[in-house]
Amino acid sequence: MERTIPVIGLAGYSGSGKTTFLEKLIVALKGRGYRVGVIKHTSHPVEFDRPGKDTWRHARAGADVVALASPDNVAVVRKFQAAPGPEDVLPLVDGVDLIIIEGFKKGSWPKIEIIRDGVPERPVIPAEELLAVVGGPAPVEGVPFYGFEDAAAVADLIERQYLKKSCHV
Repeated sequence: MERTIPVIGLAGYSGSGKTTFLEKLIVALKGRGYRVGVIKHTSHPVEFDRPGKDTWRHARAGADVVALASPDNVAVVRKFQAAPGPEDVLPLVDGVDLIIIEGFKKGSWPKIEIIRDGVPERPVIPAEELLAVVGGPAPVEGVPFYGFEDAAAVADLIERQYLKKSCHV
């Protein structure tokens, strides 16, 4: 029986702390025995797996599969004429229990918005698409709210709502 891999979006403005929070979330989920894939979207030229870069940080945190998508290519040796969407990248990430997409803001998957003081404080994601909000000065009404140190609690939420339903742990 084929199962669908859950996909969770992680969004926020540049500098909001997405990558730092994602590192903690990867560690929390890996510590529970899950295989985690990460897709990083960027509108800048691709710089893959260099020390300090997001993809390098994702891999160092323990992600089992890391892909990087930019306006003109995907870091899996596949060139694109137009900006790739998640539907172009998702098939390249397999062998994991969960895929976390950082950067693509549009899509039908549930999203976690990261909001940090000093970065624009208005959400980039409509409330009806949010699974949770992390950080920020004020929570979004009706959406679970977590602090930056609550990666384990966000992992609990993901596990409860998506992973335990989709696979046997």
